[in-house]
Amino acid sequence: MPSSGQELGIRLCRLEELPDRGSRGFDPFGQGHDTLFVVREGGAIHAWMDSCPHLPGTSLAWRKDAYLNFARDRIVCGAHGALFDIASGICLLGPCLGQALERVPAWITDEGWVHIRSRPGAP
Repeated sequence: MPSSGQELGIRLCRLEELPDRGSRGFDPFGQGHDTLFVVREGGAIHAWMDSCPHLPGTSLAWRKDAYLNFARDRIVCGAHGALFDIASGICLLGPCLGQALERVPAWITDEGWVHIRSRPGAP
């Protein structure tokens, strides 16, 4: 989380707009499709690029905002069936076993807004 006076990055949504144990895709850089997604676990959020490491560029969602398995305890790739740990992004089962999703630095402001860095790869 940036300290006081640092850039706030890009505001995605309010935390309350993300269902607990749910996911939502975003297109913050205007690519015309969701390029990242956020998973909420209580008061914690985990943001990831929407790209499967098995075949980079392949979206994980099997439909809009559907990034989780039925039990809502793993991220699932709708194209390959790979299962990923929500907190670490590591593939636990599937063709990319041991590889990981690309994390997107994200935080929740004191006002309850979910933010990400203003550009990919920014420190």
